[in-house]
Formats: sequence, structure tokens, C-alpha cells
Amino acid sequence: MKHFLLLLFGILLGQSLFAQNFELSGKILDNNGVPLESATVYVEKASDTTLVTYGITNREGFFEMEGNTDQKKLNLFVSYAGFKPMRKEVSIEPKIEMGNLKLEIQDNLLDEVVVVANRAPVTVKKDTLEFNAASFDTRPDANLEELLKKLPGAEVNSDGEITINGKPVSRILVNGKEFFGDDPKIATKNLPKEIIEKLQVVDTKTKSEEFTGKSGDSENKTINITIKKDKNKGYFARATVGGGTNERYEMSGIGNVFKDNMRLTALAGSNNINSSGFDFDDVYGMMGRSGARAVASGNRSGGITKSETAGLNYSNEWNDKYEFNGDYFFDRSDTDTRSRTERENILPDTTYYSNSENSSNALNDRHRANARFEVEFDTLTRLSFSPRFNTNKTKSIRSSMANSLDGNRDLVNNTETANQGDGSSMSFNNNLDFIKRFGSRGAYLRLELSQDYSDQENDDFYFSRSEFFGDDARTEVQDQYIDEDEKQYEYGFEVEQRLVLATDFFMDLSYDFSSVKSTNSRYIFEADDTGNYTVQNDTLSSDFEVNTFRNTPSIGLNYDHEAWRINTNFGLLNTILKNENLLNPVSFDNTYNNLYLQARVNYELQRSKSIYLNYRTNANTPSIRQLQPVPDRTNPLNIVIGNPELRPAYSHNIDGGFRSFNFGAGGGSGIFSSFSLNFTENQVVSVSTIGDDLRRTTSYANVDGAMAAGVRLFYTKSTRKEEKEFRYRLSLTGNYNKNVGFTNGTLFNSKRFSFSPGIRLTYAIQEFFELNPSYSLTYNDTQYSINTGRNEDFVNHTVGFEATTFWPKSVIFGNDITYNYNGNVSPGFQNSSILWNSSLGYQFLDEKATLKLKVYDLLDQVVDTRRIIGDDYIQDTNSLILTQYAMLSFTYKLSNFGGQSGSGNRRGGPRRR
Repeated sequence: MKHFLLLLFGILLGQSLFAQNFELSGKILDNNGVPLESATVYVEKASDTTLVTYGITNREGFFEMEGNTDQKKLNLFVSYAGFKPMRKEVSIEPKIEMGNLKLEIQDNLLDEVVVVANRAPVTVKKDTLEFNAASFDTRPDANLEELLKKLPGAEVNSDGEITINGKPVSRILVNGKEFFGDDPKIATKNLPKEIIEKLQVVDTKTKSEEFTGKSGDSENKTINITIKKDKNKGYFARATVGGGTNERYEMSGIGNVFKDNMRLTALAGSNNINSSGFDFDDVYGMMGRSGARAVASGNRSGGITKSETAGLNYSNEWNDKYEFNGDYFFDRSDTDTRSRTERENILPDTTYYSNSENSSNALNDRHRANARFEVEFDTLTRLSFSPRFNTNKTKSIRSSMANSLDGNRDLVNNTETANQGDGSSMSFNNNLDFIKRFGSRGAYLRLELSQDYSDQENDDFYFSRSEFFGDDARTEVQDQYIDEDEKQYEYGFEVEQRLVLATDFFMDLSYDFSSVKSTNSRYIFEADDTGNYTVQNDTLSSDFEVNTFRNTPSIGLNYDHEAWRINTNFGLLNTILKNENLLNPVSFDNTYNNLYLQARVNYELQRSKSIYLNYRTNANTPSIRQLQPVPDRTNPLNIVIGNPELRPAYSHNIDGGFRSFNFGAGGGSGIFSSFSLNFTENQVVSVSTIGDDLRRTTSYANVDGAMAAGVRLFYTKSTRKEEKEFRYRLSLTGNYNKNVGFTNGTLFNSKRFSFSPGIRLTYAIQEFFELNPSYSLTYNDTQYSINTGRNEDFVNHTVGFEATTFWPKSVIFGNDITYNYNGNVSPGFQNSSILWNSSLGYQFLDEKATLKLKVYDLLDQVVDTRRIIGDDYIQDTNSLILTQYAMLSFTYKLSNFGGQSGSGNRRGGPRRR
């Protein structure tokens, strides 16, 4: 280790002695002296075209960059759509003033323009942010996720979730088509960087919005991966097999075939380490790392799962007219869960306590298939058809023990339950979408028909034994067979007409209709003297039907021009709700009318700086279980009865934000802020009453006054100089919630405030190491109107450290350490833990093979302890989680593109453009 540190110090010292820092600035104009905003300016080494630094001009055409190089002269390039690219040789000095640089209008030298302009590391267009993959150095065998981490403004968290300039990425496309459904992680973990030419970031749009040119969802982003032309014919595949201690194992494989417009992907896997099986991560791969971080941050872990998966995805396009995309996926999961819970229940004048222990095993078999077929009759007319099919079969065994204690902690009741059930569900839906455009100014007609059918059946054998102590001491036994069948039929129709009122000014006329019929039949049979379930319990049985009709006629005015984007849509939200109990002569029929309003204003101060404000309303119909007025006694200590007179909840949502990102200084810096404010009228809440035996009876009611508010501030800055990178991210989140409800028949409110600052740092030297320390704390404060003596405030802390080294060559050593501290939990619950995952990998066979030893929970300390603050309770829970194991695995990958096989560029190989 001493010699390694001396060598590393020598390398860093040598770099600092021979490299020179410089600042370069100037202004980009057209021939008439008009500033060009969002022009790309970048500097390369003349010897090998290595990118040194780059920047984007602001609204005044000004750019300013910082860099570090050991070269005496560099090549400066300027790229802007519609203009000839510019190249100048620059002599390196501490300060370089380029003055005004004028670009010429592009002429017919198209081939030359394409070759040079493609080398710009970042290109900003009106609706697209484009990155040139070759401009961002990664390890030769890097995947898409590692490339994303190098892009300015891009963030990838430990769960694989992606944000670009503060906005979440909801979809990843490959050559404009979805890569294995809607799971971005399958693409980010498995697509090798070597085949990627460009990454284009755009607003997320539906297929209809893409065809009509209508504005999409600017708060969610889609990444389109463009495959290199010479790589768009071939295949790549990867397989892993591993075994470990405590009978832990993993097996998985994925293969991809590309041929022009055709793409075929197949995958399969099996493991018992809570992994999806397709999160190929060279450092931590398939260690259940995401689940481990969820435990460390206090989220539910879901027990221990053995999973088996297989899937197939196929997409193709014929004659630029027909397009098909379909996938099939099967997964089987066998999940064991156990938990222990202690809850303090807050009443208006006292408290009582409840404890429970639960265990279960559930075996699920799921099949899902999706397809989309499109026909483009001509450039103005398109028809698409999208069927979806899902099935699920479940076998489960559940048991629990629970008791309740009064304020003096004297035992009042206890209960034991056992449940064994078989369940099946099926859903099938279709969507037919027709669009006719009129001319090129944006007018169109769209018709959409939808159908959805779902069926869920459950057969449960249920047993419970409850003892109640005190003056009314008694024992209650339930031995029942429960036959439950729930169906839903939904039909929808939508027509939308866009009219052009003026350039960039549109009127949208639309009508949206939906009809939903939900039925729930629940028959309870008691055991007779012979043990057969033949006696129907009419009191607990039910056959209930809910019909909901929604009519939404609306008119919209939309303006979309340069810096301004204004979208408004207002109309009537008409809801007709009909309930009927088919076993008892009880029915309910009513009509509700609300204002339907959606409005959005977005102003772009500059291409990389914008502010936005949204307002929208919505009505949510109560669930069939909330409406069904029949007792559900499957929890003997909490009997639930629905309320058929519930009204739909009507919500008002306001949100806005400001975003600014600067692509200068060889990296970038950005600030992203947002706020949200939500009010709800007629919110559906539970109404509970507590008897002397501490048995709870719960129903539902509508209340007003509920609200939620949140604010988020995020700042990031990164710098890259040669092989070195430094990045830091500061975050600040605050939330306020006011909840209104009933406890023991008394109306109350709870106010909850949380405040969470955090910091995360990254320091890396290419080919040597990457370090990621982080820290966050969360302050929680909850106040109750019913019992101020039980107000609660505490602080949680999370410290993380990730370290990965890539030296010596072909050896990868990774460590991920998380320390979590819960500020206030009940006695008997461990309130802190250290989760340390470690792996050591060796690459050989020309980097096609990796042998890896990994250890999960190295210190054997991980626990799943959580404190949950509810509206009228405080609860601590400890659950079964995956614990320490070690595993040795072998991974092999192969690829062949354009007749050439290999695993990617070798270290020191030529740079690709």
C-alpha cells in the first residue's frame, strides 16, 4: 500500500508539473454581428483530437471556458446548426481572449460539415440536448450508465434512477424505439458504450404527440440512443453464473441482435439475492445493492425473494410505413417476509399500544405481453393499435400474532390468525389511436378508443382466535372459507381537434368519455360440525357493483413560440357515481360537476435557463372497498366497513420551478429548484372508533382541509481536467403536510414537517479510482391537535462512501459503505447499522471475462428498522432482510458488429468520432 500511494502521488505530481491552466473566452456572432446563442465551442489536442474542454454560448453569444493541458497549442472548434463549423489554432497562455468570432452561413459543403460537426461534445437545439458519446472518456468496457455519469447535468443515483438537468428520465429509446418495454435500467446496465454514437435528450412525449408535433411533458425526459452505423448490424451478449455462502446463487444472461431497423433482445435469469437479474454492474453486480440501500435509508425491503425470469423483445420497421414493437416477460417469485411492529395509537384523551408479529410466504407466477403496431398511410395519417395482456397466479400462507395494551400497558386482548389462499388475476386492454394531420402548421384530428378488462379471484381459508380480557372476557373464533371475485370493465373514447389560430397559436377542442363498471362478490362460508365450509354467513357476504361515468368536454388555448410556451385547457369534469348492493336493497346514485382546468406557463430565459408554473385539477373516485357497506373481519382487531355515500375527492395541484445550467469550465454547473402545493376537497379518510376492548372499527368519510407542500433545491458543479474529474452536489428538501381525519369519532389534524439537506462528492482519475462520499440528515417534526403531549421530533442521519479502484490493470476493487442512524425508535429496536458491500473483480481473455468475489454486508450489521409517523399513531417496525453472504461469480461477454468481434476499444486505442 505504501508503494502504491507513492506511485499515485508521483503520477499526480507529474501531471501538475507539466500541465498548464488556462482561461479562454470570446463571443460567437453571425455575419451580421447578431449573437448566436447555444453555439458549441470546444478545444482539442492537435496530436490525437483528445477533448480538453468545451462550453456553450449564452444569449449574448459569450463563452468562457477553463482548461488544463500540457500542450503548447490546441485546436478550437465552433459548431452551430446552419453555419459552417470554424476551426482555429490557439496558443496556450493563462488568459486567452478570442474576441468576436463570426460564423458563415452553411453552403453546399454538406459532407464536410457532417464529419466535423459530429465531433461537438454537446449540441443544444430548440427541443433537443445532444451529446457525442466519443467526447466523454470512460473505461473501455463501460456501459450506458457509466457514460451517463460522465455527461454534464446528468445524475445516476444508487438505484439507477436518472436525472438530466434536474429532470427525471422516464424512458430510454434505442434508435427511436423502446428497449425492452418501459424499464430504463435494462438499457442503462446492458448497452455497451462502444456501440453508442449520440445521446439525444428530449421532452417525454406520447406517440401521438411525437406524430403531431404537440408539446410533450417538459418535466420528464426521454433519452434516445443513436447506434453507430457500423455497429447497427451485429450482436452482443452477456452471461453470469455464481454461487455463494448460505446457499446464495445467481444465473443470468442477456443477448441482443441488431440489423438495421430490426432488434431482438432475449434475457433469462434466476437468483435468490433479491435481484432482478439484469443489473450488470462490473463492481457490485447483482448484490441486491439497490435493496440494500433502500434498507439503509429506511425503506421497506420486502423480505427475501427467489426469482426466475425470462423475456423476449422484438421491434422492426418495414418500408418506412409499418412498425411493430412487442415483448413478453415471465417471472416467478418466491418471497418470505417476517416483521415485528410496535405501535402507539394516539386518542383524544389517552393512548394505547398494539404489537404484532407477521410472517408470510407468497409464490407468484406472472406473465405479461405488450405489443404496438403502427401503420403510417402517408406523412399526414397514422393508425396505431396497442394490446396488453397480464396474468398472475399466487399461492400464499400468512400468519400473525397481535395484542393490544391500554395506557398502563395492561393486556386487553390478543389474537392469532392463519390464512392460506390461492389467487389469480388477469387483465387485458386495447388502445386504438388514429391521427390525421392537416398541413404543416400543426392542425390535426385525433380519435382514441380504449378498452380495459380485469378479473381477480381469491380463495382463502381463514382462521382466527381472539381473546378479550377484563369485565367482558370472551373468546371469539372464526373458521371460514372466503370466495371473492372482483371484475372491472372500462371503456373510453376521446376526440381531439387542433385548430391553427395564428402562427404558433392553437385552439384545442376535445371530449373525453370513460365508463367503468366494477363488481365485487365476496361470499363467506363458516365451517360446519364436520369441518366442511357449507354455512353461508349472510352478514359478512356481499355482492356489490359500482358504475362510474366521466364526461370531460374542454377547450384549450396554446401558444408555443421561442422563449414562451403557454398551455391552457379548461372545461367541465362531470362524474356520475352509481352504487348498488345486489344482496341487500341498498343503492346510491349521484352526479358531481367540477371545474376541469390545466394550465402551464414556461418561459425560457436562455436555452439552458427556464422558469415554469403549473396548475391542474382532478377528481378521484373512491375504491370499491371504500364504498362497500359490508363488514370485513379478516383482521379481528380492526373491522372495516365501507361507506356507499362517499363523494369523489377533488384536488388542486400547483407546482413550479426554476432551472439553470451552464456547460462551461470543462464540466458544468447548475441550479434546479421546484415547489409544489396540493389542496384536496372531499378527501376520503378513515373514521375509526375504539371500543373498551380496544377493538377498532373503521369506516370512511369525506373531509376538507387536507394540504401538502414541498420545496426542493439542488445545486451541482463538475470540473474535468484531462483524466481528472471533481463533482459535488448539494441538495435541500423540505415538506409540509396537513392531514385531517377522525380517531375514536373525533375530528383531528396532524401537521408534519421534514427538512433534509445533503451533499455528495465525486473525485476520480480515469483508469485509477473513483471516490463518492455522501452525507444527509432528515429532521422530522410532527404535531397532533388531539394530543399535544405526543408531539414528535427527531433526526435521522445517513453517511455513505463508495470507492472503486481500476489499478492495477484488469483489477476492479469496489466498496460501498452506508451508515444509517434513526434518531428515535422504541426500546428493543436497533437504531443504527453499517452496511458494507465489497467486491474484487479480475478481467481477462481480452476483457471478455470477469471473475469476481463479492461480499454483501461485510460486517454482518444490516438491519431493517423503521419509524413511521402516521396521522394518529407512531410505529416502529423491524423486518426480515437479506443478510451477509459471499459469492464467487463468472461473467463472459461477447460481441460482433460489422464482422468484427471484441469487447470494445482497448486502452490507448484510437479515439472514435
